[in-house]
Amino acid sequence: MMRMIFPFVVLVLGLWAWNLFAGPGAGSPWAVYDQSLLLSGLLSIALMSLAMMLALRPAWLERPLGGLDQIYRTHKWAGILAVVFAAAHWLIEMGDDVIESVFGKAGKLHDQDYSGFIDTMRDAAEEVGEFAIYLLFAMLLITLLRKFPYKYWRYLHRGMPVLYLLLAFHAAWLTPLQWWQQPIGVLMAILLFGGSIASGLSLTGRVGRRRQVRGMVTAIKTPDRDVTEVTCHMGPAWPGHRAGQFAFVTFDRLEGAHPFTIASADRENGTVTFIIKSLGDFTRNLSQKISVGQTVNIEGPYGCFNFDRRNRKSHQIWIAGGIGITPFLAWLEALSSATDATVPEADLHYCTRNAGQDPMVDRLRALCDGFPGIHLEIHDSSKGQRLSAETLSTNGRSAAGAEVWFCGPAGLGEAIRNGLRAAPFRLTRFHKEAFQFR
Repeated sequence: MMRMIFPFVVLVLGLWAWNLFAGPGAGSPWAVYDQSLLLSGLLSIALMSLAMMLALRPAWLERPLGGLDQIYRTHKWAGILAVVFAAAHWLIEMGDDVIESVFGKAGKLHDQDYSGFIDTMRDAAEEVGEFAIYLLFAMLLITLLRKFPYKYWRYLHRGMPVLYLLLAFHAAWLTPLQWWQQPIGVLMAILLFGGSIASGLSLTGRVGRRRQVRGMVTAIKTPDRDVTEVTCHMGPAWPGHRAGQFAFVTFDRLEGAHPFTIASADRENGTVTFIIKSLGDFTRNLSQKISVGQTVNIEGPYGCFNFDRRNRKSHQIWIAGGIGITPFLAWLEALSSATDATVPEADLHYCTRNAGQDPMVDRLRALCDGFPGIHLEIHDSSKGQRLSAETLSTNGRSAAGAEVWFCGPAGLGEAIRNGLRAAPFRLTRFHKEAFQFR
């Protein structure tokens, strides 16, 4: 996340500082007030523009940022920080009476006189901005309220492009005229233009359209009461995928698209399989809501979750929790079907609630039997077998200098990552999927 946001904020701050002392009375309280107001507003609209452009799912950013899941995480936090700076902007705007009561009107910078049309537009921009910022605060509260149903939040979130366009109108008309002659004005123009284009594409439903393929559901299985395995045939239009990638799947237009990891290797025949856990209203009893022969729309593939080593000498550790086993199943299937693939040596840890009732356990054992270099360990929580950083460092080979791939519950991932950081050995890499797009 910080891989993009931090340098972006530094760039904005640097260009703002370029002309910080250009105005009169640069050290007066009123000058500090005005610059704080401008800076908070600038950071807010800049981060909001970044969030809007990242919402387009730019595939070219996947590799530098580590996958679309990381792009969406950056999008999420850019939006949250934008609202934080918008709140600061609003509070500073409301604080002009306090500044006046403490320091008086001496040194207060007067607004520049404009023609009738420009003055009218600036007044309208102020009113629009105040209205939009209240809606922005409400949207943030709803987003952070995890109990608010996703299916309703998704429709509310679709209104964000409209909200952005209102705030872009506010920013464009209230930006000081001298800024447009400075590098900060060039950056503002680029961001507002990019954010507005992204908003238009989002409102017209064109996000990801070029990567969408229509196919048909060919098989539905229920290996467990809370798990549905769906196989889809996408035909020659499917571009193929790498093991470990995911896609946005739409079974019902009203429900919309959901991200699911592709659980099958690419057979170059347009067939993809998803193993879907019952985790929400739509995925609950999914096998009863879909049928063989129905149309399915799949957008993708996305993601950079693969076991290519950054350091060839590092030992690999694969950790899966529950339905997080799906990318590892795809990896193993890809290795089984490839004749010239280099099979890595790895420890595969699978955490399950009940190994005796988990259909994935036998499937994993069968796949791993063909690879002597892959050591499978099953952690059955019903028997008190819980995986931890200490277990990794004592079970089998040491985790020193290891590259770890994790896919599973966020809490388990954070616990293992924090434990490995605190352990007295060096961890080369910890890569995990971040599927919490909200």
